[in-house]
Amino acid sequence: MSHRQLRPSALALVPFIGLLTLGLVPDASLAADGQSPSSDSTSPATQSTMGEVKTEAAHQWPSFRGPQASGVAVGSAPRHWNMSTGENVLWKAPVPGLGHSSPVVWQDLVFLTTAVAEGASPELKVGQYGSGWSADDNGPQRWQILAFDRHSGQLLWQRTAHQGTPKIRRHPKSTHANATPATDGRRVVAFFGSEGLFVYDMQGQELWRKDLGVLHSGSYMLPPAQWGFASSPILHDGKVIVQCDILQGSFLAVFDAATGEEIWRTPRDEFPTWSTPTVIKAHGAEQVVVNGFKHMGAYDLADGEALWRLTGGGDVPVPTPIYAHGLIYMTNAHGAKSPVYAIRPDGLGDISLQGDTTANAHIAWSHPRGGAYLPTPLVYGDELYVCRDQGILRCIDAKTGVERYKERIDTNAGFTASAVAADGYLYYASETGEIHIVKAGPVFEPPSVMDMEETVLASPAIAHDTLLVRTRSHLVALRDGVDATLPAGEPESAADDDGASGTVAEADE
Repeated sequence: MSHRQLRPSALALVPFIGLLTLGLVPDASLAADGQSPSSDSTSPATQSTMGEVKTEAAHQWPSFRGPQASGVAVGSAPRHWNMSTGENVLWKAPVPGLGHSSPVVWQDLVFLTTAVAEGASPELKVGQYGSGWSADDNGPQRWQILAFDRHSGQLLWQRTAHQGTPKIRRHPKSTHANATPATDGRRVVAFFGSEGLFVYDMQGQELWRKDLGVLHSGSYMLPPAQWGFASSPILHDGKVIVQCDILQGSFLAVFDAATGEEIWRTPRDEFPTWSTPTVIKAHGAEQVVVNGFKHMGAYDLADGEALWRLTGGGDVPVPTPIYAHGLIYMTNAHGAKSPVYAIRPDGLGDISLQGDTTANAHIAWSHPRGGAYLPTPLVYGDELYVCRDQGILRCIDAKTGVERYKERIDTNAGFTASAVAADGYLYYASETGEIHIVKAGPVFEPPSVMDMEETVLASPAIAHDTLLVRTRSHLVALRDGVDATLPAGEPESAADDDGASGTVAEADE
């Protein structure tokens, strides 16, 4: 068989967001950064091996939007394909259920999460519309994590982490599996909001789980409107980091990735947020940077102490903070404000702008309007790219804040997925399934457009020169050099636990 197969109102939130073959798991004696956890001194030969591990790690896509949520990949990605003929379509694997989580990659494994409803397939309402009420479906679900072979698309294993009736309803454009999983090559983390936080090893063996309670993410103006959880977990230096901004009892928490032990939990006076946190290292210390409506800010990764805070954002924060050129780029929109900030990470206390000012000692520059509501921005080279959900793309000098251009890349579709970039090009997926490929640089050139032939609301991933796109019902791997004349086919099913070819190996809770 071939390896290939083929504007919202104030209440219209759209939460988005947002790989080794078995037997090739990295040596457990090596930490994610390639260093031995039990020794501080290493031989020259070991140091050389560490360098190779670190180089290999740079090619992975371990969490939402890749390393540090940058969206920028090492290597290349195809700029032309044809879903009908199979040109440059490495494989196309069916994905059960409904989810907006993005694929993550470590070596030869691709991980994805989904929620599979009993009975009829749930409706997904895309586009820009004014209703903020919950979807009219809340039947029993199975929350699953899937592991695919990166080369063939074969489903290696799937695990049902939880099953039952959702504790919180979803928005009509949302799902019950919005949060992207995270991996460090030793374990994979899946976060299903109110249904729990789950950690597995690379072969699908459950290591631990946490019930974090009912996480009600919805309109603070209309609490009965439930929209679903979307903030993705982060795996960093042996720690699992989660941002849980909800209607009551918001918090930021860090757990030991190996044991599940809670290291710290810091309460947050915050309304619901659908953003994923980012870990940065600045001035010798590591900060957990978070978006928010009441305040954006940063916390010390070591102990959860609040470092700095910034007010003045939109009331439905979704984009993830990103870090480049020594600056933190933060945007949000919806409601009265839609700012873009470039923040120096050396502040303490309140660093908010006063009056009509656009900069201060800790904010290098800002724009009061024109920020993104849903997609996370991207820094590529010296430019910051901010795409609004209506398809308006702004290119801004990342260091100075000078706008280079503002162009609409699509007049007929909305944009929920965040952009990714490789080899001088940016990839913007519209909700209707067209991927707009924009040449990076300060001068706009009309993009080429490739059609996925299904809706796309999940952010793509790029790893090992392969573009991975989650559509409504499939996970698609696109790569240059795939012959369009080969017969299309679906990947073979995974082996049973006894090694016989057949149904996928699955373990329920």
